[in-house]
Amino acid sequence: MAQWTSAVGAAQLARLLTSQQETRPGGPGSRRPPAYRALADGIRLLVLEGRVPVAARLPAERELAVSLKVSRTTVAAAYEALRGEGFLESRRGAGSWTAVPAGNPLPARGLEPLPPEALGSMIDLGTAALPAPEPWLTRAVQGALGELPPYAHTHGDYPAGLPALREMLAERYTAQGIPTMPEQIMVTTGAMGAIDAICHLFAGRGERIAVESPSYANILQLMREAGARLVPVAMAEGLTGWDLDRWRQVLRDAAPRLAYVVADFHNPTGALADEDQRRQLVEAARSAGTVLVVDETMTELHFDRDLEMPRRVCAFDPAGSTVITVGSASKAFWAGMRIGWVRAAPDVIRSLVAARAYADLGTPVLEQLAVNWLLSTGGWEEAVELRRSQARENSAALIAALRRELPDWEFDVPVGGLTLWVRAGGLSGSRLAEVGERVGVRVPSGPRFGVDGAFEGYVRLPFTVAGAVADEAAVRLAAAARLVREGGASGAEPPRTLIA
Repeated sequence: MAQWTSAVGAAQLARLLTSQQETRPGGPGSRRPPAYRALADGIRLLVLEGRVPVAARLPAERELAVSLKVSRTTVAAAYEALRGEGFLESRRGAGSWTAVPAGNPLPARGLEPLPPEALGSMIDLGTAALPAPEPWLTRAVQGALGELPPYAHTHGDYPAGLPALREMLAERYTAQGIPTMPEQIMVTTGAMGAIDAICHLFAGRGERIAVESPSYANILQLMREAGARLVPVAMAEGLTGWDLDRWRQVLRDAAPRLAYVVADFHNPTGALADEDQRRQLVEAARSAGTVLVVDETMTELHFDRDLEMPRRVCAFDPAGSTVITVGSASKAFWAGMRIGWVRAAPDVIRSLVAARAYADLGTPVLEQLAVNWLLSTGGWEEAVELRRSQARENSAALIAALRRELPDWEFDVPVGGLTLWVRAGGLSGSRLAEVGERVGVRVPSGPRFGVDGAFEGYVRLPFTVAGAVADEAAVRLAAAARLVREGGASGAEPPRTLIA
């Protein structure tokens, strides 16, 4: 019986590997490994990053050699090296499939938080989330406990969300000039739960979904695992938002069922789409019959108090026939508060609620009461203002440290959000991620935010560290970059204990 559970084709694997080769360092002082070693290292990196799954059948030696335009001997030697290192298993008649050596953790395909036991020695730049904004978390939970007794006498299942919270969210949209009824709101278990429900309702297996390129890694993986066919649409240069000509072409030619976008402080680039771009994209989606899913989880995290934010995307589709809006408390308040919501037309909400019976039935009541307490007492605004201040200070500290330690790394500084999209001085983001873990800094590589190996030369850095920790993070990233330029990680020092 075969031991593999999926397969990766020769052409797909060649695309992923080619993107790595384009950012392999060269020039004086660098060491070029033999061709078979470079191929083995490339496949190993893809497995470690989760971009090629464990237990995935690899193409036959001859097929991969043709796709890569190398000799079959090179591929055979690379496969043999991977077998010796525990990253490949083979059996006559069954082929070869990826593996991880005994004792190694299975690679994550998303951006999971660092395990608590590693926090003493590793700086985590993988997760764009801040600690809870106290005292507002404690106050919200205490307020929720005071409101809980009446709900404790019910069954506790509210598939559409607590009526009080749905009404409060609808009032907030209405106050922003977007008339909204409670019937247009569904409360979910975080933004991920909302988008998962939307994808299952609108985009069955094999359906096309247009996505920004780059885009949020965890959402891309969610859509892949749902069986969607992702259609990437390149972002405009720098922080200028969307390239509308490209969007019109993709919507016209590919006719995707869904499109997923982040208009406010885009993850990972930090771009902010202007009002004209928002209007044009809604019009293009409406003409193409595409449902536009707008992720607003970063909307409130602008750094400048005087920044005049563009109107919400749903303001250009008030009835909700084209735009489905997703919001969340996770970024603006705290990731541990797993409360999200959907704003859409009433019939869409009814369909989402009906389908929910086969998923999670409803969102925890206590957390909904806590968010409702924040929104109804003014605590939300106080907590979000604290969040903005933290993100602004962290951004300044990290950017100053990067400019000092890594002056050849390039980036545009956003005016809000939690992420910085960095071109890593011609180095491979995948190799930086691998070597970074060895020197004590965890950073996600660019390809996690793209489709089929795009953005190999990038990394994403979050605004989650400040002061001495930001300085040390930049020092460790510089050490990782130096090792990658030298052609390996030999001689990497163990990570030092973090500065308190």
